[in-house]
Amino acid sequence: MTNRYANTWALVRLNLRHDWLKIALWIAGLAGLMASAAAKFEGIYGSQHAMASIAKTLKTPAMVSLLGPFTAKPPYTTAVIYGAEMMVFMGLFAAMMNVFFAVHATRDEEDTGTSELILAHAVGRQSPLLAAIIELIVINGGAGVLEAVGLQAANMPGANAAGSWLFGLGLGVFGFMFGTFALLFAQVASSARTATILSYAWLGVLFVARMGTDVKDPDLTWWTIFGWIEKMALYTANVWTPVLMMAGLSVIVLAMTVSVAALRDIGAGLVEPRSGRQTGSALLRGPLMLLARLERMSTTIWLIGLFLLGASYGSIFGTVGDLVKTNPMMAKLLGSSGVNAANRAVVMGLANTLVVIFAVVAVVPAISTLLRLNSDERKSYLELLHAAPVSRLRLFLSFAAHALAVGTAALALGVLGMAVAGNAAMSTPISVARFMRGFVGYWPALLIVCGAAAVLAALLPRLQAVIWIVPVYGVLSMFLGPMLDFPKWAQRLTPFGWVNKVPQHAVAWGPFAWMTGLGVVLFVVAYLGYRRRDLTMN
Repeated sequence: MTNRYANTWALVRLNLRHDWLKIALWIAGLAGLMASAAAKFEGIYGSQHAMASIAKTLKTPAMVSLLGPFTAKPPYTTAVIYGAEMMVFMGLFAAMMNVFFAVHATRDEEDTGTSELILAHAVGRQSPLLAAIIELIVINGGAGVLEAVGLQAANMPGANAAGSWLFGLGLGVFGFMFGTFALLFAQVASSARTATILSYAWLGVLFVARMGTDVKDPDLTWWTIFGWIEKMALYTANVWTPVLMMAGLSVIVLAMTVSVAALRDIGAGLVEPRSGRQTGSALLRGPLMLLARLERMSTTIWLIGLFLLGASYGSIFGTVGDLVKTNPMMAKLLGSSGVNAANRAVVMGLANTLVVIFAVVAVVPAISTLLRLNSDERKSYLELLHAAPVSRLRLFLSFAAHALAVGTAALALGVLGMAVAGNAAMSTPISVARFMRGFVGYWPALLIVCGAAAVLAALLPRLQAVIWIVPVYGVLSMFLGPMLDFPKWAQRLTPFGWVNKVPQHAVAWGPFAWMTGLGVVLFVVAYLGYRRRDLTMN
């Protein structure tokens, strides 16, 4: 038994030394965002009038679906408003951080052959997995402590040490729980890419389930797992029971992970991929079709996932846009025609926010494809293509075309899913063409982000991961920006901030034109740089 975990601590030190910069950036980003937002909240919600106003907004079905139910009783405090607005959102980022490190420390190391080299030394068979678990504990423990200290330093009105430590440590345990899920998927899947897709798909399913139960029946949210993070009653009752439930489930998932890991070989998943064809398909003619073939599973998952995400949000439009139910007195004053107009305005206002989410999510598979241009070179996957009569232009255009096609289709399906499900839920439908304004309006932003990713991949391949800052900041500025009173220039640091409020308003064709032109220029610059640079090889 001891030999199975030999030299685990040496691997932990090796992992931390290798990942220290990524860990520092993730933790600094999460803790810094929480502390800076907490310091800003007092200025935004420093009066009872402002807090009463935002509390009323937080109780609307639209905000409940996004942030969870607001259950605090007046008189409200700044800390209570902060907890209600930030917990679900920060939990999502904590889960994403853990998925990244969990897959990177296990399945990704096996795919690159690093684990095989490590196990050739005096290292136990299960030591890499145990080292990954310990690394996640260190990361989440450090993040939780720094987040709690940052909240205490912000000294929000109504905050207390118990609530701040519950917030920080609760986020840490919540993130670790999703890290254990990712570790389990890393044992089941046959590649790091598949493990990552499964982890995010599971996260998405639980988030959508939480959204639905919060709107329909908050008591059912206890069964969604993701919803546990809402039940801590921050800065009021400060309930630790959800944290204990997260820790308990983490232990159960880790026990399953260790058991599954003992049943498989290094480099293989518990579920083996099926055998391929004996002869190649006639469609596999050229790098574009080869890339499409290799990416078919992840592409399918992304496209279906975006459509279902849009449909899930659209399904609550009937509840959100029902002024008669949410405010009967206002409905009587407005009359039937006024109610229909008001309902339509509420739905379109929510659609504005949702389309931003779809646009940011849609760039993820597109960026991943563009960055493969370098990662596949480093892994020697493209050697045969470079040895064949395939020009740099053809190879670059293949990756660029596939990335744009997947990103465009994902964005369109997200908006379409929202429109179809929304109209099915509403008594007075809104034309699908009106909803698709969101797709048209945000497509140039997607093009610019992809162009920037291509430029980094071509000119600065070692720094290409920096592009992920753009979608992350896009979510922060566009989603939390209005609540945190971000200035206009801060929201316009990403392409998403230059798009007008679509689909509520018509597409602004001026910004559409210059943003599209900028995106095309970025791709031209990227190709020129890619054509001149050396191949990125190990």
